[in-house]
Amino acid sequence: MLNQQMAALGNNRSTIRELFEYGNQRAAVVGRENVFDFSIGNPNVPAPDAVREAILAEAAGDPVELHGYTSAQGAADVRKTLADDLIRRFGTDYTGDSLYLTAGAAAALSCAFKAIACPGDEFVVLAPYFPEYLMFIERGAGAKAVIVPPSITDFQIDFDALEQALNEHTKAVVINSPNNPSGAVYSEQTIKQLAALLCEKEKQYGHPIYLVSDEPYREIVYDGVNVPFVPNYYDDTIVCYSYSKSLSLPGERIGYVLVPPQAADSADLYAAVCGAGRALGYVCAPSMFQRVTARCAGQTSDISIYQTNRDLLYDGLTGMGYSCVKPAGAFYLFPQTLEPDDRAFCERAKKYDLLVVPGADFGAPGHMRISYCVQTETIRRALPLFAELAKEYGKG
Repeated sequence: MLNQQMAALGNNRSTIRELFEYGNQRAAVVGRENVFDFSIGNPNVPAPDAVREAILAEAAGDPVELHGYTSAQGAADVRKTLADDLIRRFGTDYTGDSLYLTAGAAAALSCAFKAIACPGDEFVVLAPYFPEYLMFIERGAGAKAVIVPPSITDFQIDFDALEQALNEHTKAVVINSPNNPSGAVYSEQTIKQLAALLCEKEKQYGHPIYLVSDEPYREIVYDGVNVPFVPNYYDDTIVCYSYSKSLSLPGERIGYVLVPPQAADSADLYAAVCGAGRALGYVCAPSMFQRVTARCAGQTSDISIYQTNRDLLYDGLTGMGYSCVKPAGAFYLFPQTLEPDDRAFCERAKKYDLLVVPGADFGAPGHMRISYCVQTETIRRALPLFAELAKEYGKG
């Protein structure tokens, strides 16, 4: 008998999978260059030169050591190097024992959720959100996900809705800034207000409420925008990070869970993260790329291409009559669809070989996610098709 829960997990991301398959089918008919696939957030800028140099330097060493097991939570010298980088950048006091290295952000989130979840716990998720959060929380950690609807005027936090969602069963609040899919970056004012609210609720309910900050896009921001380092504002923060986006290494699966020493029960919390990693099979992140990221700590791929793409797409679509909050980070645009039924709109977009993802998948119906980590020329060629689509709704 198949495990029906696991089957449900496999079917959850059907929209993007169907778009991928549809795109392949259309490419066979009209040519790959005539299918405008904006569905997947796959970085398309090269990794920094330092990554290649680090790979070559590591490959010249002892192959047994290079490809052997590290400690379950990651090589001690690598964790120290990454902690030192956080100290330099954010003025923290972390040590290598604050970090648990993982196979990307998905593993980091899964370990964090599993570590803190107990029967009856609730995790508050702020929309728009990465769809896998719900799977990681409910199927992976056995807790309940409580969704807070988005503030679509700016994609900051709707604090009235958040406060209504918090109760004595709340174990954690999950945030993602810069955000997938909206590209919004929570301002310092937003983070301060969030920290104050959670401190108040901790006192009211008599137990910690952890803030799980999912930060794979931390370095991808534009126009001088500052991304507040959340643990500096709220002690009970757990950071989940990935180098997939900052170093353009999505296929190498390397990231970490950060458990700051200021967090409530931090020693036990770190031990629980380690235990969750063991229970879930996330031990010893890829050893070579542990060392590569240590050599490249603090570096970022050239994001100027993303900014060019953002500006071209945002200016083009808003000029046609699409309504959109200008993203301050990540590499997604999240316009409102030109009809309330976002799934119907995205289906109609296929008529022009435009592949975009319905906002309902991210907890924000009436929107579409457009990933602009594509060739700039792809956007230029797609804009007239978005214009033709808009004309069907009397726009442009």
